[in-house]
Amino acid sequence: MPDSPAGPPTPPIPLTELLAREELGLRRIAGPEHADLLWVHTSEMADPYPYLLGGELLLTAGVQLADADTYVARLAQAGASALGFGVAPVHDTVPRALVEACERHGLPLIEVPPETRFTAIARAVWRLMAEARHRELRRVTRAQQALATAAARPDPVPAVLRQLAVQLDGRAELLTADGGVLHAAGGHAAPDVRTALARLARVVSPTAPSSPSRKPSPSSATDTRGGTHLFTYALGGGQGLVLTLATPRRDSGDHTVAGIAVVLLSLLTAPHQGADAAGRSAALVRLLLGAAPQDVAPLLDGGDGDDWTVVHARRADGTPPGSLNAGALGAALGSALSDVDRETVRVLLPGHQGAVAPQPGWTLGVSGPSTAAALPDADTQASRALGHAEATRTPLGTHRPGAGGLADLVPADRAEAHARALLAPLTEPLAETLRCWLSLHGSWDRTAVALKVHRNTVRQRIARCAALLDVDLDDMDVRTELWFALRRRTA
Repeated sequence: MPDSPAGPPTPPIPLTELLAREELGLRRIAGPEHADLLWVHTSEMADPYPYLLGGELLLTAGVQLADADTYVARLAQAGASALGFGVAPVHDTVPRALVEACERHGLPLIEVPPETRFTAIARAVWRLMAEARHRELRRVTRAQQALATAAARPDPVPAVLRQLAVQLDGRAELLTADGGVLHAAGGHAAPDVRTALARLARVVSPTAPSSPSRKPSPSSATDTRGGTHLFTYALGGGQGLVLTLATPRRDSGDHTVAGIAVVLLSLLTAPHQGADAAGRSAALVRLLLGAAPQDVAPLLDGGDGDDWTVVHARRADGTPPGSLNAGALGAALGSALSDVDRETVRVLLPGHQGAVAPQPGWTLGVSGPSTAAALPDADTQASRALGHAEATRTPLGTHRPGAGGLADLVPADRAEAHARALLAPLTEPLAETLRCWLSLHGSWDRTAVALKVHRNTVRQRIARCAALLDVDLDDMDVRTELWFALRRRTA
């Protein structure tokens, strides 16, 4: 058989499902009943072997069919799954020699009636593939949600194993580096299956010492034992843990579900108290006990000066970010200090790390440099920068502090007193809406996007601001003075 590339990103289609489509009128007349279809290919070549990948349903009208036995032998050698023979216009019936050759070589032979076009068969296969892919994606999504829920339980490792055993209808075990069972879930495995699993586990986590000439161990391995499918996966974290699975069947999507569990178990079992993690834990404890942020900052590898930057981020496609996404974003930005809520990830960048670069798939808002004591203000800056970036449809928004100029001609205390007096009638939501609206040049739609409210809400708030301040917001002088006051108010 020629070298075959990886199969298509769809589950194989059982031949029986295609034969069950009554509108096609297909009939198996030779060969085994069961076969899996990966492709549909039409060829009238005398020898299509060089053009087959394996797994095809090959459709032909037998234009150049001469030696049926040689023809079928070459198809079987190429790995074709089945042969569909179209009756008419070349042959009135399926040649008897072809039926006998398919029976002899174990290749399913399908009779295609004259009224059924080959393109209709191809469309039916693609439709069945799409349906199978959709079922697989739904199954994987449900399994992912169930495993994530299990990982959030007080006993996450046993809970994830139990859920994995349920999803795969089998036995799941977490083995230590020396082969001991750390946790287990699901039905009991037969002694020969357990022996085979232990042997397979050593393939992905060998106990022999490593050497320069020794090849790296694979991350996963599979085997079968008496109809039971066996899987082993090496977990990350450097502890030599191995996940083993024994299932009565191997369904499409099993490997993906197991991969999700491997990632979760690797995170859950990895050592969490390294020097960095211990420092962060100590910082949290000190903050809870009343220590000042600037005193705790050195434990987080920050400094006492302007050494902190806050980044707010949301997924560009609008999907809620998960904790894994938050950790990945923090790692990409060079920080392990990240937090996530329903829609926003916040990352704290300690030290002088240079300019923050845009990240694929994310919209970012970046604060200006801040001291540890002023981090709440930096958090507000990052939030506003993110809102501005979303409103202007840019991947990265950066807080821009006042650039001096004429504003520096007014003493800070007098400017702040003027701002407080001028903006006194406004509540915090109204003042924030006015600031955002002015920063976006009076755009109702962009302000609505930035504040995540309806554009009519923006109009109502701005009208309320104008009424409370008794000013004409269409006047540029008024807008300039209010912008000056709002900037001083939040400086």
